[in-house]
Amino acid sequence: MKITTTGITSLAAGLLAVSSTTALADAGHGTAPDFGRTGDEHHVSRTYEVRMGEMYFKPGAIRVMPGETVRFIVVNEGDAVHEFNLGNEDAWGSHAAEMNRMVDEGMIDYDVLRHGKMREMGMMHADPNAVLLEPGERAEIIWTFPDKVTEVGIACNVPGHREFGMVQDIIFRGEG
Repeated sequence: MKITTTGITSLAAGLLAVSSTTALADAGHGTAPDFGRTGDEHHVSRTYEVRMGEMYFKPGAIRVMPGETVRFIVVNEGDAVHEFNLGNEDAWGSHAAEMNRMVDEGMIDYDVLRHGKMREMGMMHADPNAVLLEPGERAEIIWTFPDKVTEVGIACNVPGHREFGMVQDIIFRGEG
């Protein structure tokens, strides 16, 4: 059997499409999250600018309606690398090992992300529910919350940050 470059390219493209779809569907943790899903920008009903720094998120309270689609503009105004991660305790616990490894392997330093090393290790931190930012960086997440009230919040999972209080509940208001 002769293997051609075209055949390999087609196979690689197909595998990439499947893995990308899976990543978007499950927020990187193996099952669909019960805390929401990637949102459509055409359905955004409100925007929150979230500023994060050394062990805080501002504003101090984020309120959403069940089923609402929200745009988060996230700004790291701190001196260290920080993460904005929509999730719950189960998701954050699953994510902790990955974040610890990223620090241990030198992908995350105090104020620097080493993207080349992240690519080499296949750990690009590309989950749709999270952004990892160096000081001064900003990013956007559009998220649709579940139709029913559930446990959901934001946390920074850089090792030690959540444990020192960089976590915040999202408050559901109204009936779903």
